[in-house]
Amino acid sequence: MDVIWLIPILPGIGAAVNGLLGIRFFSKAQSAAVACGSMGLAAALSIYAFVQLLGSESRVHDVVVATWIPAIALETVDGIGAFAVDWAFRLDPLSGMMILVVSGIGLLIHIYSTSYMHGESDAGYARFFCYLNLFCFFMLTLVLGANLLVMFVGWEGVGLCSYLLIGFWYQKQSASDAGKKAFLVNRIGDWGFVLGIFLIFFTFGTLDFREVAAGAAAMPIETAEFGVISLICLFLFVGATGKSAQIPLYVWLPDAMEGPTPVSALIHAATMVTAGVYMVCRNAVLFTHAPMVMTIVAVIGGVTALMAASIGLTQTDIKRVLAYSTVSQLGYMFLATGVGAFAAGAFHLMTHAFFKALLFLGSGSVIHAMNDEQDMRHMGGLKTFMPVTFVTMLVGTLAIAGIPPLAGFFSKDEILFQTFLHNRVLWILAVATAGMTAFYMFRLMAMTFYGEYRGPAWEHGEGHDAGEDHSDHDGHGAWHGPHESPTAMTGPLMALAVGAIVAGFVGIPAALGGGNAIEHFLEPSFTVEATEEAGPVAEAAGEAEEVHEVSHAAELGLMALSILVALGGIALAHRLYIRRPELAEAWRARWAGAHRLLLNKYYVDELYQSTVVRGTMSGGRGLWRFDGRVVDGAVNGTGWLTLASSWCSQLFDRYVVDGAVNLVGWSASESSFSLRRIQTGLIQNYALVMLLGVFVFVSIYLLVR
Repeated sequence: MDVIWLIPILPGIGAAVNGLLGIRFFSKAQSAAVACGSMGLAAALSIYAFVQLLGSESRVHDVVVATWIPAIALETVDGIGAFAVDWAFRLDPLSGMMILVVSGIGLLIHIYSTSYMHGESDAGYARFFCYLNLFCFFMLTLVLGANLLVMFVGWEGVGLCSYLLIGFWYQKQSASDAGKKAFLVNRIGDWGFVLGIFLIFFTFGTLDFREVAAGAAAMPIETAEFGVISLICLFLFVGATGKSAQIPLYVWLPDAMEGPTPVSALIHAATMVTAGVYMVCRNAVLFTHAPMVMTIVAVIGGVTALMAASIGLTQTDIKRVLAYSTVSQLGYMFLATGVGAFAAGAFHLMTHAFFKALLFLGSGSVIHAMNDEQDMRHMGGLKTFMPVTFVTMLVGTLAIAGIPPLAGFFSKDEILFQTFLHNRVLWILAVATAGMTAFYMFRLMAMTFYGEYRGPAWEHGEGHDAGEDHSDHDGHGAWHGPHESPTAMTGPLMALAVGAIVAGFVGIPAALGGGNAIEHFLEPSFTVEATEEAGPVAEAAGEAEEVHEVSHAAELGLMALSILVALGGIALAHRLYIRRPELAEAWRARWAGAHRLLLNKYYVDELYQSTVVRGTMSGGRGLWRFDGRVVDGAVNGTGWLTLASSWCSQLFDRYVVDGAVNLVGWSASESSFSLRRIQTGLIQNYALVMLLGVFVFVSIYLLVR
């Protein structure tokens, strides 16, 4: 376990090699080998570390790689404290589960991409795998970080890589716009996360997760007032809403579908969007001491789940249906954390990674088969052409719908059960969401794989075979109709389908004869280790929460209800889109207003466009005009005034100052010329003047006497 620092470093090395050398020198095979090899080694090392963790008594192992920030004197609530941060990683049950998910599913997505992206140039191919590896490097750093600052490096890194991957086809305006939208919306959430980190250090004098949890456990639960812990948790949740696409910052995620399909699978399944859920679970002790914020988390999660599911009912783009499904499932996870069921939220995070990656990669297989067509209205009848893709996607659909014994059933049912115990209103919303999920997912399957083929015609050439790739994926050459994808794409689909079937078995509840092993395995990650100082306080905090219990019979009844709701959604989709498709058209016409509202996603994007975006742009233009007319006007006016005053000064200097000087000179010259005539040089003239002077003085004397 001391080498867990290698787990993120390995894909980081792969990114550096492909980024620095692959773009210029590697063939596609070499770029793929570097990327997949580095991820394969990371996955193998993750399994090794996880096995060692299972055999460890403490179930927590810290590795300090280096001192990152040496001690700096900074103010805290208790006075001046030492701000020191190590580049440290922590392996515990929660991070152990996450590294398996990120590295394992990340590896399958890398393998899938080797075929899906084969139409790119050698340089573009290497650039794509560089971004994929870099994404995994930052995500693994995020989940393994032992303190908030290391987590924040990974947090910001996945945000950067999402911008690069969503906008990978930057020649398309829609793709570059989607990348910028994801980047900017996430920055809004990150503002809250940064404020939360600052306030955590100011309050606890540390950023280490374990020390922060111990400090929070020693403080009273803020049930009566919105105190400092509640403010911290609110800031952290703002960050989580941006990264994990919750109301009101969910709008970037559906547009992220502009990126290549493997990117959608990577972002939506195992990595970026789950970072917010992981961060809340990692700070579970903080959140349990802020019950008012927990209520906010649960309400936002429940409303987001319901709203996104309702939007998914009417979407026609196969990837956008899955995108809104992801937003909805993330809402489920936040609903679980909001009611205090952190283990259930983390469990659903894990199972969701399998079936959602499967569904996204399956949609990519469909898009590949349909020559980049994504509109389900132009598909239909594809199960005869794509049997492997059909069967694997059917498994993923049953899993997300919550049909036993697939993985989604166990994790979703645990969330519904815990929600029922804590908040009946939110439970009703969650059950309604479950019915909608089953409906829109089987609507997707019906429109894509059942009925008659509705896509474009193709030239029937030599020996057309449903299992043979007759299209040139880079767009060159004729398209010979829908076909099954290559083994490099179907192999990961089958592996993920197995995961979607068996992953839930680690969380079989006691009502079904299981022990909910994953909940007991993860529980130490959500509590404070018993110490002489923190233990009693932590126990008191646990006792402060009201405990609700129901019988196993009631729990089984709730399970049966959720299954019936899911089956009802499936049956309705089957009736509307397979048996009686004309009914779907009739319902669409009858409820045209509601259909239009859902099809246009409640006009939230338009609302943002007319308020936030237009307001920001108008404000920017106003500031530009202010800068041009006021600031620049003042500067230019000052310059003009300087020129005018200098011109006046020049006139004053020329005509007044120089005039006065010249006048003095002229007066001296003229007066000296006149006085010069007196100097005749004749003594008799001088004697005459002297005589006249004496006469004048004597006359004056006699007159005034």
